[in-house]
Amino acid sequence: MKNEMIHRFTSYVKVDTQSNENSDTCPSTPGQLTLANQLVKELESIGMTEVTIDENGYVMATLPANTEKKIPTIGFLAHVDTATDFTGKGVNPQIVENYDGKDILLNKEKQIILSPEKFPSLLDCKGHTLITTDGTTLLGADNKAGIAEIMTAMDYLLKHPEIKHGKVRVAFTPDEEIGRGPHRFDVKAFNASFAYTVDGGKIGQLEYESFNAASAKLIVKGTNIHPGTAKGIMVNSQNIAVEFHNRLPADEVPELTEGYEGFYHLLSFEGNVEETVLHYIIRDFDRKKFEKKKAFMQQISEELGEKYGTDRIQLELKDQYYNMREKIEPVKEIVEIASDAMKILDIKPDISPIRGGTDGSQLSFMGLPTPNIFTGGENFHGPYEFVSVDVMEKSVQTIVEIVKLFEERAENFQ
Repeated sequence: MKNEMIHRFTSYVKVDTQSNENSDTCPSTPGQLTLANQLVKELESIGMTEVTIDENGYVMATLPANTEKKIPTIGFLAHVDTATDFTGKGVNPQIVENYDGKDILLNKEKQIILSPEKFPSLLDCKGHTLITTDGTTLLGADNKAGIAEIMTAMDYLLKHPEIKHGKVRVAFTPDEEIGRGPHRFDVKAFNASFAYTVDGGKIGQLEYESFNAASAKLIVKGTNIHPGTAKGIMVNSQNIAVEFHNRLPADEVPELTEGYEGFYHLLSFEGNVEETVLHYIIRDFDRKKFEKKKAFMQQISEELGEKYGTDRIQLELKDQYYNMREKIEPVKEIVEIASDAMKILDIKPDISPIRGGTDGSQLSFMGLPTPNIFTGGENFHGPYEFVSVDVMEKSVQTIVEIVKLFEERAENFQ
């Protein structure tokens, strides 16, 4: 299993699948379609049935049931795209056998070092086989590790028909990193009762709570004139924008919050005297606090509009996703099954909120309750990203155990 998984994963990461939020196509980049078609061929080659790819690059396939028990169809999903934060072109994965707990030289020429001093979680992987970058790109474990794990688990189940299971569906989707993953996902065609995204990090991660999320765009119009004759005429849009930002709570920002605490996050501030545009994201686990955050931004914009003129201030708020706990709580047994699967494998479940969102956040509100499980990847979205192959194997085993437990507990779903 180990060598197969390494081969799968390293072949996937060499395909540039970085998504592009400025593209209007789906998938947003051609490389995602390249990998999707590669996955279609692999799914067919290992013996999966009902293998499909649609015009938007969504891949689906079926592991047929091999039991007479009535079991709800479950699914496993991973996304093919990689993050926009750092280049994903020309990924050159490095394999570190039997990691010794010391510094890893990623790039000798540029002296780029992956160090446990800076990333202490490396020490949890002592003795493991690691896959790293060469220091010049991200790795793509988010989420190609998940793809490799799902593919390997399905291959294992097909080769071991003595393991009884219900019908299992898998899907590989585009554009998760730019928030569009589920936008064209056909829940009806997928036809599963429950699913799991395999898109977490450290071993044991099991997540069924996500942020409520919104974006905010503030547009401020000013009046420009020669500064020598500006008195009483010039209105500097940048100053109004700064005034808006300074009205927000200074301690409710990502760098000062953790756990269940929400925040306002200023992504960009661009402008001049004539016009300034601010882009924010708003996050909170509590739906009431989330709504209050949006209302407070609206209140500030209205007050500044009264002060400077309503034609000068425009605030655009857009909800992005909601806390999936709301949809998963009524079917909490799917979280319990994943937790029990890990315990069977002597993995301590780490049930914690996602300070972000996965495709599961949106899918849960589309009628497909979808918690998230670990992949073994860490330091996502940058040159220090790495994945433990040993933990990847544990993820595969967890997927297999989840499938087995649904069969064993079939009567709980009648």
